[in-house]
Amino acid sequence: MTTHPEQTRSAERDPADPADLEPVESVELEIGGMTCASCASRIEKKLNRLEGVTASVNYATEKARVEAASPDGRETLVERLVATVEKTGYQAEPSAPPAQDETGDGAEARTDRELRGLRRRLVVAAALTVPIVAWAMVPALQYDYWGWASLVLSLPVVGWAGWPFHRAAAVNARHGAATMDTLISLGTLAAFGWSLYALVLGSAGEASMRHAFTFFPAESEATSAVYFEVASAVTTFLLLGRWFEKRSKRRAGSALRDLLQMGAKEVAVLRGDEEVRLPVEQLAVGDRFVVRPGEKVAVDGVVVAGVSGVDMSMLTGESLPVDVSPGSLVSGATVNTSGRLVVRATRVGADTQLAQMARLVEQAQSGKAEVQRLADRIAGVFVPVVLAVAVLTLGAWLLIGASPEEAFTAAVAVLIIACPCALGLATPTALLVGTGRGAQLGILIRGPEVLEASRGIDAVVLDKTGTVTAGTMGLTAVHSAHDELGERELLRLAGALESGSEHPIARAVTAAAADALGTRIGALPAVEDFANHEGRGVTGLVESRAVAVGRRAFLAERQVGVPEDVEAMLADVESRGRTAVLVAVDGAFAGVLILADAVKDHSAAAVAELRALGLAPTLLTGDNAGTARRVAEEVGVDDVVAEALPEDKVSAVAALQRQGRTVAMVGDGVNDAAALAQADLGMAMGTGTDVAIDAADITLMRGDLRSVADAVRLSRRTLSTIRSNLFWAFLYNTVAIPLAALGLLNPMLAGAAMVLSSLSVVANSLRLRRFRAHSD
Repeated sequence: MTTHPEQTRSAERDPADPADLEPVESVELEIGGMTCASCASRIEKKLNRLEGVTASVNYATEKARVEAASPDGRETLVERLVATVEKTGYQAEPSAPPAQDETGDGAEARTDRELRGLRRRLVVAAALTVPIVAWAMVPALQYDYWGWASLVLSLPVVGWAGWPFHRAAAVNARHGAATMDTLISLGTLAAFGWSLYALVLGSAGEASMRHAFTFFPAESEATSAVYFEVASAVTTFLLLGRWFEKRSKRRAGSALRDLLQMGAKEVAVLRGDEEVRLPVEQLAVGDRFVVRPGEKVAVDGVVVAGVSGVDMSMLTGESLPVDVSPGSLVSGATVNTSGRLVVRATRVGADTQLAQMARLVEQAQSGKAEVQRLADRIAGVFVPVVLAVAVLTLGAWLLIGASPEEAFTAAVAVLIIACPCALGLATPTALLVGTGRGAQLGILIRGPEVLEASRGIDAVVLDKTGTVTAGTMGLTAVHSAHDELGERELLRLAGALESGSEHPIARAVTAAAADALGTRIGALPAVEDFANHEGRGVTGLVESRAVAVGRRAFLAERQVGVPEDVEAMLADVESRGRTAVLVAVDGAFAGVLILADAVKDHSAAAVAELRALGLAPTLLTGDNAGTARRVAEEVGVDDVVAEALPEDKVSAVAALQRQGRTVAMVGDGVNDAAALAQADLGMAMGTGTDVAIDAADITLMRGDLRSVADAVRLSRRTLSTIRSNLFWAFLYNTVAIPLAALGLLNPMLAGAAMVLSSLSVVANSLRLRRFRAHSD
């Protein structure tokens, strides 16, 4: 069974634990000042040391998710959490709900300010570093006292442009901690300090000093060379890396921002008979508002007046507009394509479907997979280990008789190249992009543990009604009893009569008649003397003709006989789980309408895709065996479980699990919720009930069953990206540190390699943006 974190914690507690009696709050904090994965690990440790607190800090999203007992209230808890983060040396503030952070005053605005600041420092550093590196690398450009010119230009690079690294290192040092900034600050200051010493007190300050650029440190007089180019170039490279990283993380999270920006900003609210334009935030449940053609529906609601088509593609990806009329439900952010609608608001603010989607996406992006927790633990101890390796490198080189210059160069290279940032970015960047891309495709993944669950899935259980089939009756065939009354005319008369009834079968007949005639339901012929005979049929006059539609017994009551060949056809139809409706016109049998819960257009293709992914499908339904077999044959499923009650559905999933299968369950109804929770991976159709969606791990906003295969492919692709990111990040550090310690890397090249390792992880994750759904 897929277990959510809340369930795990509650299961581990003693039933008599008084903590169970305390209210538990979920708090999300925006964290400022983090510069690497070890920063996130340190904050997470500090928060988790607080009594009753379970915290997860995500470096990529720069957020902390906290669940804690709050006997003194939420405000006191938040103050305690913020104070703890600030004592650790970072900034924190409560996150605004996703739907409220569209104005630019939240995390996005802070990221933009940080990007502008980094860009300014990067431009200045790059402009000053170019001549410094050119002098150091090209002996022909070296002139008398060029070392002093390098000092003048490198001072603002190392001091001002590199100040964020030094400031963060100092803050961490005051709290007895070391992070990536510690390595960067020590490395660049050591190179700058050594160069200053050689320039002022050594022979490097002489007018005739010249030296050639080498990839490997060369033995020479310790004070005859300067490393201003190392300090400046490393600072510039790292600023470039930070800028690219920050910009890439902002780009990776763009799907969530795009989702939030879909909503309408203003709404025309009806006050009596007058329309008043208001910000959408002021709309309340029960308010009626107007949606004109081309406008977005402001919030979730029910149509009270008007007929139109609504473009649902922004939320579900469905390409064709959906027809709506009084009584139809509409969702916020969808677009009215034709007629004027009056809608009564039923859900506003954080309760709307759009806000719930955003909340699910954000939760998934801020969670952690188990592989990420391993990387975080490594990053947490990585920096102290690197500092120790740098000291050992310096001592080892000196002990074997190397020059101080060689020993110093190798130690600085170790400090600079040992970057845990790639480890810290490996999982969250892939999660950001993968879950964001999923949201754009209508696939909402609840959390990173869901990705790991998708890896072992080898069986999929499909609910029939509303999942494989449309969940509503549809006309499949029309049989006319005689030539003078053709199928089209028979359907027109029956559809007109049934338009007076609200029964699902009646609505299906009426809709089919309007569709066949290429007209609106309201344009069908008018009905006189309409009578609804509860549970049996309907009668009335259509264009002066007496029409009766109903069951066989209903026509028999009116002395309307049914031919023997029709009786045989009816027996065959009913044996296959379909519904037959008989029509009489002017007291004579006229024909038969056959209806069924129609299979969705792409269900058969979806089952084929699931098989191609290695998933064995099973059809599960509460319907009779005849209907279940018909649907299973139509979509290509061999295993069928019919006439299943909710508890039977749970048992069916459990039975597959006892066979050693890892099971995904797909459903949409209240009766599917328990089975969704029982499955290793639960998927709910977004067109279904809230109960089913709450019980599921993945919500599919489209009604297309092919989204199930898309969700599995996206989950597996995202997990594969995470694993490849971690592999290359581990490999980089495993290879690079020994090379640096052995003196095989110039510190400047080490800085460039460190930057490239982080950028390669981000670039690999961004490839997920190109994922394409087969259901498109």
